[in-house]
Amino acid sequence: MTNQERTGVVTAHGNPITLLGPQLKVGDRAPDFTVVDEAFRPVRLADFKGKTVLISAVPSLDTGVCSLQTKRFNDEAEKLPPGVAVLTISEDLPFAQTRFCGVESIKNLRVLSDSVHRDFGLRYGVLIKETALLARSIWVIGPDGRIRYCEIVPELTHHPDYDRALAAVR
Repeated sequence: MTNQERTGVVTAHGNPITLLGPQLKVGDRAPDFTVVDEAFRPVRLADFKGKTVLISAVPSLDTGVCSLQTKRFNDEAEKLPPGVAVLTISEDLPFAQTRFCGVESIKNLRVLSDSVHRDFGLRYGVLIKETALLARSIWVIGPDGRIRYCEIVPELTHHPDYDRALAAVR
């Protein structure tokens, strides 16, 4: 795994930030990664083998855009075919994620933490060097294990293109 630094990809409030990791693209084999669930049990991309996986990566669930993004994908997850797994990944601790999901009634997707290993952020090239948070990004991985869609949102405070991501899932 590389700790390659990339600039000029994302800004936060207009200020440039540095992303760590490779620049992945559509068609690439999706790297496996390990994150943790609410009980700090490991969850890997390989656990969803044969499914279409939509990954919504957010800096922190306790911010406005991240909260709205997670709620939007939670609502959309109900309408997706049964062979689709919808994940939200952030650097929030599992305790905070569990609280957020309870308060916001998040039940249709899995919220997972990259706070223990930072494996997802580094393997997908979206770990922010300056803050150790994840850059806002959307990933759709096909049942064949290849990246079908990816969007790294150029301004951290902006929303992703929900419609394009959902179209890539369908």
